Amino acid sequence: MFNMSDKNKKSLTALGEFGLIARLAKKTFVAKHVVKGIGDDTAVLPLTRKKYLLFSTDLLCEGVHFTKKEDPFLIGRKALACSLSDIAAMGGVATSAVVSVGLPKSCPVHVVDEIYRGINTLARKFKTSIVGGDTVQNKTIIINVAMLGEVEKTKLVLRSGAKTGDQIFVTGPLGRSLTTKKHLLFTPRLNEAAYLVSHVKPNAMIDISDGLAADLGHILEESKKSAVLDEVAIPRMKGASLTDALHDGEDFELVFMLSRKQASKIFMQKHVKVFWIGEIIGQGRGLSLRDAKGKIKKINFKGYKHF
Repeated sequence: MFNMSDKNKKSLTALGEFGLIARLAKKTFVAKHVVKGIGDDTAVLPLTRKKYLLFSTDLLCEGVHFTKKEDPFLIGRKALACSLSDIAAMGGVATSAVVSVGLPKSCPVHVVDEIYRGINTLARKFKTSIVGGDTVQNKTIIINVAMLGEVEKTKLVLRSGAKTGDQIFVTGPLGRSLTTKKHLLFTPRLNEAAYLVSHVKPNAMIDISDGLAADLGHILEESKKSAVLDEVAIPRMKGASLTDALHDGEDFELVFMLSRKQASKIFMQKHVKVFWIGEIIGQGRGLSLRDAKGKIKKINFKGYKHF
């Protein structure tokens, strides 16, 4: 199947997940009508004069995103929640999804029922129609969700819009998502995102799936900016260390940037709970951390990587 005489024998481990994505993106055809392709939480496509279509997909695999020991209801719930979180990060509203599953022949029917009950429970909550999908036989459980959403053109938020002087906020505490089961129990921040884009309009936003440092790094990369985080200000789950909060991942909170003027407004409101954690400081693509004594040190974009 594989030609080992190929000149380029670099493995996926050597290339890395985001190296692979960048490599594929360079070779991927994108038509001129596409507003935003690879490189954000969802693709952005034309829809109407006032709206864009959002298109996203997430693949969850047994042994990577969940285990056999997990509640199948929560597995299904998470499968849909991940895609809903991507729509939230763009400032949009989810409309419909197709769900495809790979299942072992020995999988009990009640497990499948519970997976879909979890999917449908969250779908009803956020008024997202499940309109189709596919089923295949597989050695382990895999679930793929492809989701459509909409966003008003004036409310679209991309990763590339961060500006020098922007204040950085996050919508909730971070770290220890696996031990606290937050990675299964989180609620996608669609309501919070809707408030933000309607009242203060973030310059950039992303949901935290791979870890605060890693996902903030995507914004800094796309925006060509640097940032400094305040160590004391970063909210943490009970028992979480600073390292956990920076690098664990699967928090599914939103991290976003507001101008100083808009930041002053967010402090005055009581509708959405947010935490200030730092500032965009200028050109480059670096990330630094300021400790309680004011000492600043550089940190890397380490987070969860599949390869």
